Amino acid sequence: MTMETIFSGYARPDGRSGVRNLLAVIPSCGCALHAARCIAAAVPGAAIIDYTGGCGETEVDTALATQLLAQIGRHPNVIGSLVVSLGCETLDAADLANRIGQGWAPVELLVIQQLGGTRRTVERGTLLARQMLDAAAGQVREPRPVSDLVIGLECGGSDATSGMAANPAMGAFSDLMVQQGAKVILAETSELIGAEHILVDRAANADVAERLLRTVAECEAYLKSTGEDFLGKQPSPGNVRGGITTVEEKALGDVLKGGTTPVVDVLRYGEPPTLPGLSFMDTPGNDPASVTALMAAGSHIVVFTTGRGNPMGNALVPVIKVTGNEHTFARMGDDMDIDASGIIRAEETFADVGRRIYALSLEVASGRQTAAEALGHVEFSMLRCGPVY
Repeated sequence: MTMETIFSGYARPDGRSGVRNLLAVIPSCGCALHAARCIAAAVPGAAIIDYTGGCGETEVDTALATQLLAQIGRHPNVIGSLVVSLGCETLDAADLANRIGQGWAPVELLVIQQLGGTRRTVERGTLLARQMLDAAAGQVREPRPVSDLVIGLECGGSDATSGMAANPAMGAFSDLMVQQGAKVILAETSELIGAEHILVDRAANADVAERLLRTVAECEAYLKSTGEDFLGKQPSPGNVRGGITTVEEKALGDVLKGGTTPVVDVLRYGEPPTLPGLSFMDTPGNDPASVTALMAAGSHIVVFTTGRGNPMGNALVPVIKVTGNEHTFARMGDDMDIDASGIIRAEETFADVGRRIYALSLEVASGRQTAAEALGHVEFSMLRCGPVY
């Protein structure tokens, strides 16, 4: 079978490719979120970034939020941004807008206290959003190489079928993407504990191996330092009901998502990859927080395996759902994109389903909606390192 090496995407002035033309509406604090949501709801093609911080946080968290929100505003799927500010939050909205403006797409700053309240802000923001989207309406898709793509890998609501079918099929898909020169990101540090040696053995060099071991060790030490029962959270109660009994068992299934290729880099939370091939990103196992980091890192698409059925998506990034559980596919078919349960029935191989995920990914990159997009999912959750005051 000949693998496609191109998709139909948007050429960006900075040399990257986009797979969607969306306008990002970014509140710089939770107090501006309602106005931002109203703008996004009024304009087709506008995507709400559901950020609720901006005040009462540590300097580390404010700096991280500013950095990641700026990366989101420069995402290759974004053709323009509106930063919606209250006007008195800790996060510097003007600085955020300036950072977004360092990219190729336009950005506008709306300050609720200066514009005279919610209604006037929504009216002004709606006008600006429509103008930006109208300006991008003439862009046409053109052939783009698969090597331009950044692909995030995620799992959630896992059960025994995840390790038996969906995750190894995703691994076959990951290998195909790496073969084409794409950047692929495996994440979820807390779900790697107990199987990190498998990835360490595949590290491209000693430095990558050392950073991967240190990342997992620091995660485990931090989780234990809370004094809470780690095993009551990884695996989750739903994982246990689905047949996963230990964190090591979950990790052995989780690591399968990364296929068989070398691990070329270890990334911080939300850090964009720079090297072709498979990278590992330090994220929590919490699905919205992990997918948010994959989005901020510039992932064009996230492929998400789920045994028990997780419907979540993302405002800017199409999320493809793969389940190895035939009952989940029958019960939640409107939320799923690929049924991998044929592997368990010996009707398909890992490679067969991996090729199906690959083919669907290129269709999605070329404009086909995922189930999560059709249902309007926009889940967002940014990691916080410290307390909220």
